Amino acid sequence: MQKTPYKILGIDPGTNLLGYAVIQVEGKTLTAVDFGVLHLTKYKDHQTKLKEIFLQIQEIIETYLPVSMAIESPFYGKNVQSMLKLGRAQGVAMAAAMTMGLDIHEYAPKKIKLSVTGSGNASKEQVSAMVARLLKIKIVKSYLDATDALGAALCHYYQGVGPNLEKNKYKDWASYVKNNPGRKTR
Repeated sequence: MQKTPYKILGIDPGTNLLGYAVIQVEGKTLTAVDFGVLHLTKYKDHQTKLKEIFLQIQEIIETYLPVSMAIESPFYGKNVQSMLKLGRAQGVAMAAAMTMGLDIHEYAPKKIKLSVTGSGNASKEQVSAMVARLLKIKIVKSYLDATDALGAALCHYYQGVGPNLEKNKYKDWASYVKNNPGRKTR
């Protein structure tokens, strides 16, 4: 297990509200360093929103120096225009992180929900409650997009990916148990 502290940036992309979160990992201790929501509705045109996403994500990276970014991938939706806008927001956030040298990892919404709550069909409120419990923080309702970003960062941590760490891969249950003797299996 990596002992040196490192930070993960979590992003819940959006063109009206974009959730962001930075968690610090030190051994098995997780701490919420910062989280919030970028309110982009004040910008009238889509191009300006994308520019602000890029600039503000870079500012967050410069401030906290995370080593990787976990971002929620777009999910299928019925409104094609909304999906295009969401995809652009995600792409711009990823470009901001790439230019700053971060490793980028995408996670599907169901994967994030499953890793945080144990259910891929959990509601935003359930994710928020579990994130608050895991990180021992208080979250107000207006920060649900931020809790999705915290969820993305936690999901990334739970995948076992970090500096000087390789993704935990076990060929079967027996190899998992052998490599994790202190974990209860029932």
